[in-house]
Amino acid sequence: MRALAATLVLIFHAKFISGGFIGVDIFYVISGFLITGLLLKELNATGRISLKAFYLRRSKRLLPASFLVLFVTALFAWLVLPPISRGSIGRDLIATTLYISNYLFAWWENDYQNLNSTPSPFIHYWSLAVEEQFYIFWPLFIIGLAKLKSARKFLIGFSLVTVITFALGVWLTIVAPIWAFYSLPTRAWELSVGALIALIPALKRQSRLLAVIGVIALGASALWFNESTAFPGTYALLPVLGTAALLSSIGAWPEPLKWLATNRVSVWLGKISYPLYLWHWPVLVLPIALFTRDLNLWERVAALVVTVVLADLTTRFVEEPLRVKNFAPRRIVLSTVLAMACALLIGFGIAKTTTSSILVDGKQVTLASIESRPTPYDDGCHLNYHQSISPLCEFGKLDGGKTVVLYGDSHAVQWFPALQKLAIEKGFKLITLTKSACPSIDVVRESVGAFKMSNCAAWRDNSIKRIAAARPDLIILSSFEHFVPQGDPRNVKQWWADGSERTYQTLKPFTAKIVYLLDTPLPKRNIPDCLASTSAEKCLADSKLGLPQTAKFEIIDPSTWLCSLDCPGIVRGNVAYRDASHISVATSLDLSDSLWQALLLKGFTL
Repeated sequence: MRALAATLVLIFHAKFISGGFIGVDIFYVISGFLITGLLLKELNATGRISLKAFYLRRSKRLLPASFLVLFVTALFAWLVLPPISRGSIGRDLIATTLYISNYLFAWWENDYQNLNSTPSPFIHYWSLAVEEQFYIFWPLFIIGLAKLKSARKFLIGFSLVTVITFALGVWLTIVAPIWAFYSLPTRAWELSVGALIALIPALKRQSRLLAVIGVIALGASALWFNESTAFPGTYALLPVLGTAALLSSIGAWPEPLKWLATNRVSVWLGKISYPLYLWHWPVLVLPIALFTRDLNLWERVAALVVTVVLADLTTRFVEEPLRVKNFAPRRIVLSTVLAMACALLIGFGIAKTTTSSILVDGKQVTLASIESRPTPYDDGCHLNYHQSISPLCEFGKLDGGKTVVLYGDSHAVQWFPALQKLAIEKGFKLITLTKSACPSIDVVRESVGAFKMSNCAAWRDNSIKRIAAARPDLIILSSFEHFVPQGDPRNVKQWWADGSERTYQTLKPFTAKIVYLLDTPLPKRNIPDCLASTSAEKCLADSKLGLPQTAKFEIIDPSTWLCSLDCPGIVRGNVAYRDASHISVATSLDLSDSLWQALLLKGFTL
């Protein structure tokens, strides 16, 4: 079952299966089952639980391979990742060493601006941090329960943990999904389900039907779930209960399932599953930074082969030799402290070698200036995922004159610096109605991660009311044009066209003119990272991507301002994009005259 869990995670990250991330949930149930079984066995045999012995066993079992992969990954990350990313690499290494990386990644990714950032080579350690945190508290909880006199104290205690943390996970998946995904309090129920299985007497585990149900549940989860699934939430019940069903029926598995579970390959994969998990992510991610592109099919297959080889070598020459040696407790503690100290020093050292600037047309430009965002991000005028009512955000000439509304998502607000400059220079009032990941085009998106379509729809309704009340002379719409519809993605063009027509018909009564500013060319990777690690000729965007507009909007195409034969990452001496999606503030300001001339050609006059 460990082999199954690790394999699912590997092929998920290699992009061969959509729901393979449930492998982590399988691991959690197995861990809760095994650890609780060992603790209860010790308690029944000796009348006590030795915390010292438990933590020493966990350290000896988990830390050697963990630190080996950490050190090797840190070295290669320092070599292949751009110098501007070393600060975050050092920070991630420090958090991983302290086993708090799950909360760091939750906090970091909770900012939607970071979702397109280069993924950390240490991010997969989040699940190990959750387990280690569980190992700290769970023995203490069992010791506390053991002092109670009730015959069902463990059943009641484990059940309460399961119900309470599951309810918390369901709630947090709705209101703060990234925190729900990464946090121990929202994942603890998966481990406590395993603990409940450990309480079931062996004679009651003889149900072939349970085994079949478990296989179906795990298969359905792996094939049906994808990155847009609201997870963990209630969806996590399927893989967790499926794993519990298999654990509960081990003695009654059908013969084909027994053979799958006990053949030499499965046993071998189970044996190397822990280092397999540790190695797979850096082996898949670091080559992307080295090649400055995504891996193709055969490169992903090769990465998986390398992962298996490294995992086998780690098991043979690190895990197994150390497992059979009887080290003194003092030596285990000192080795752990020394390894952690080295990892922390390496993390601080990597962070100190970071650079805060890149070379652009022969001059140094600070990363902070490139990655700076338009002011609506800081003054509350650009809404984040959970918000649905835009504040009163008016700029330029507020008393009299003409009124312009900027309406859309982050690909609309990227034009705010240009429009604010024009509003001041030309003397019109600018109203901004923008919200992250919520296109102004009236389409229904899937709720993914922190994005909830219900908040997006509510914001659109409120924005339309604001527009109706303002009666602007001009509405400028713009949106990210790489979303996909719910259901069949092949219908994307019709889905977008229908939404465009609905938007046009809704807005037409409230204004004299509607201009749609087509999306900017989409970079092939994070442009500042690319410029810091390779030649500018390789840092390009693509103007041929995006969805066509079929409604009766006045269309302005900014790609002609950013592209010639290709779409470079540096345009007229400015880094054109601040990340892997949005144009930089400097570029927006530089294009203000081009935008004004285009608006004049579309008939907008003061």
